[in-house]
Amino acid sequence: MGGRGPKRELAEKIAGEITLSDDPGATLRKWRTDFDVSQTDLAAELAVSSSVISDYESGRRESPGIGVVGRLVEGLLVIDERRGGDRIRQYGRVLSAGFDSDVVYDLREYATSLPLVQLYDDIDATEITSGSTDRISGHTVIDSIRAITRLSSEEFFRLYGQSTNRVLVFTGVTRGESPLVALRVVNPTPNAVVLHGIDEDDLWPHAADLARIDGYSLAVTDTPLDDLLEHLVSLE
Repeated sequence: MGGRGPKRELAEKIAGEITLSDDPGATLRKWRTDFDVSQTDLAAELAVSSSVISDYESGRRESPGIGVVGRLVEGLLVIDERRGGDRIRQYGRVLSAGFDSDVVYDLREYATSLPLVQLYDDIDATEITSGSTDRISGHTVIDSIRAITRLSSEEFFRLYGQSTNRVLVFTGVTRGESPLVALRVVNPTPNAVVLHGIDEDDLWPHAADLARIDGYSLAVTDTPLDDLLEHLVSLE
């Protein structure tokens, strides 16, 4: 895996996490499932039996050495490339923006602006209050708790990528109070905010008021995270 492109950087990140983990098998399983690769498919790519992958992930087999970790990581990336390379590009965008992939799930700029209603329809989101624009040019999907607790205000602003004309999706939300209050200290705000994991009845009562004050569209969705990311990745 020559060069210093996204694939190489991602390979080093994954290999480092597995090698340094207190539970390498669990970390391997996390990355395999993130790439949506079955144990059977990874085993076939490496020309081993599925039980070998299962034994590594469960801890029944001794923790893999650096050489084995390298083969496992290469297998994941080769499979993703064969499928079109969506995961490599997704993680590449996040890493190049300087974020950890457990904080930012996806950060994307669109080739052309899209109607906001199209994105809401794709992720089955309900708009609570409308904003000052009806088109967006990108999206960022973040883990709400990790972002709020780990990012500085400067890093928070970098979530906007090339433009604030985007949807900022907060995942793992219970009421929406914390992310919306956090947005009050960031200027400017994005054009649209989606709170993921709740429906309208769960929403913090003052959420719509804050959105109207700052002029952004606010929506909620309880679409499963994997499905939400899949829909967003398909947007062009």
